[in-house]
Formats: sequence, structure tokens, C-alpha cells
Amino acid sequence: MTAVLFIVLLSIIVTIHEFGHFLVAKAFGVYCFEFSIGMGPAIFTRKGKETQFSIRALPIGGYVAMAGETEGDEAYPNVKVPEGRRITDQKPWKKICIMLAGVAMNFLLAWVIFSMFLLHTGTFTKSSEPVIATVLENSPAEQAGLQAGDRIIKVVKEDGSSVEPKTFLEFQAFNGDNKGTETFTILRDGKIVTVEVTPTYNKETDSYMFGISAKAGEQVKINLLNCWYYGLVEMQVITSMTIQALLNLVRGKGLNQLSGPVGIYQATATYASLGFGAYMMLVAQISLNVGIFNLLPLPVLDGGQVVITVLEWITGRQFNEKLKTAIMIICWLLLISVMIFATWNDISKLFIK
Repeated sequence: MTAVLFIVLLSIIVTIHEFGHFLVAKAFGVYCFEFSIGMGPAIFTRKGKETQFSIRALPIGGYVAMAGETEGDEAYPNVKVPEGRRITDQKPWKKICIMLAGVAMNFLLAWVIFSMFLLHTGTFTKSSEPVIATVLENSPAEQAGLQAGDRIIKVVKEDGSSVEPKTFLEFQAFNGDNKGTETFTILRDGKIVTVEVTPTYNKETDSYMFGISAKAGEQVKINLLNCWYYGLVEMQVITSMTIQALLNLVRGKGLNQLSGPVGIYQATATYASLGFGAYMMLVAQISLNVGIFNLLPLPVLDGGQVVITVLEWITGRQFNEKLKTAIMIICWLLLISVMIFATWNDISKLFIK
């Protein structure tokens, strides 16, 4: 059953992403040869006015074959495309809209699911203020002199970067896996106090910890009107954490926390065991993360294609195709390497003690 739910999860996320590209492309008059769910041999096809809709044997991925894209033109060489209906014929801003439509649909899916889940549960827990509620005994925070009730005004890292957190979660997202000494500016009994704290490494969580926590956030009653707002708030929270995680990976931190398909499969089993609502929340989280990931400025991703289009728009010159192909190959190799590493991480957690 887990395998089926895993396939359904991936199919929902990929299909909604590709449907976004398809919908906006059609709105701008781009000729679409095919809209496919899955890869490999077709097991079902239906011809529309001009687009073939397909379900293919391998439920991994999907695609939209557009006129003007190499893959589409090569797969349908005998189709006569009307003048001006290739994606390459479109104005730059229209190309960008088409490229970003998949990400927009991933975000929309996540927003709807988060909002409906909150409406179902009836409550939302707000992020707590940046006030220390507890300090663990013998922790770096206690040794440095931090106390319960201290309000965090500002935190500065050794590299000079800083944050003035509005919530405790914002403070946590800023720190990530930082292991250097940080300077805390806190408000205590109406006085400003400066404290230096050096976190210690926690092997179980693979992170550096100060040993402080905040009180539980305020509970808000959810109804059909405010659920949409708090759905966005939930997205903002997860987006902040995802971006921090990506920044950590770029800096070489938290690599052993990187997870791939095997990890998602395990998460599917865990969330599904908690019920339909939990499973749909996993769909929403992964859809949101897929959207964020696709915005990265890598040429093989939507974000990279947008960057290339903007640069060509500004300069009025097309990128050298050989150079573009070489960069694409390098990026694919990079992504494949990351996927292999992530899969190894997942497997090692299962079998290597």
C-alpha cells in the first residue's frame, strides 16, 4: 500500500507542476504536442483538438511537449505548427510566465492543502515570540548566563551576519547548523545585556545546540475565512526552513540530513499511518519544496531557464547553444550526484548502525 501512496504522491506533484506549464502555454497560444502523465510506453492516449493527452506505463514524472522545444520538435517532426505558435516565438515575459507556471501550481497546491488542513483541525499555533522560556541545565546557554524570560533582540554570528528575530522560529532558522560563537543582545528586566554563546554539537540531531526553548505559541481558531491566511503563514514557516536548509547544503553543512526518494518513501509510510490528513500534509510539504527547489538558478530547472531568458532579454543576444548544452550536462551530473548521495544517506540510515 505504501508503494501505491508513494506513486500517487509523486504523480500528484508532478502532474500539477506540468499542468501549470501546459495551462499558461495554451493561454499564450503555444502549440503543445502532448501532455503526459508518467514516462515510457503509452497505456492510454486521447487526442484533443491539437494536443495528445497520455498516461504512460512508468508513474515517474511527466511532461509537456511544446513546439519550439528540442524534445517536442524531435518527437513530432511531421506536425505542421502554425506560424508564431512555438515557445521560441513568444515574448520574453510570456516565456517567463510559462516557465514559472509549474512552480506557481506547486505553491497553489500546497496553499490549498495547508488551508484545508487547518480548517479541518480548527486551530493554528502561532510562532512564539523570541523569548527564552527554558534553559537546559549545563547547556552552553546556561554556562553563558542566558536566563528564562530573556527576550532576544539581536544575534550576530562570527562572520558578521545578524538577525533581529520577530519570532523564535526566525531565530532558529537563522542559526541552522552554525557552530561558531554568537553574540546575543537580550532584554532582561528592562536592561540590554550582551552575552556570547558557543553552541555544542548534538550527534543525534547532527546540529549545534544552545540549549534554549520558547513557550508554546498562541492558539488561533480557524474558520473558512482566515484559513487561507494561516495557510500562507504555514507556507512561510516551511519556506524559511527549506531555504535555510538549502543554504546549509551549499555551505557543506547538514549533508547527512539530505534525503532522497527512499526517505520520501519512508515518510510516506509514516504519514499515511497517521491518517489521510497527515498524508496530504506530506503532499503539501513536498509540493512546496519542489516549487522552491525548481526556483534554483540551475539551467536544468525552471529558475535557471528564467535567468537565461532574462539575460538574453537584457543583452538582446542568444546564449551559445554549445555552451548552454555543456552547462546543462554539468548541472545534470551535479543533480544526479546529489540524488545518489541522498539515496546513500537514506539507505545507510536503514542498514548501517
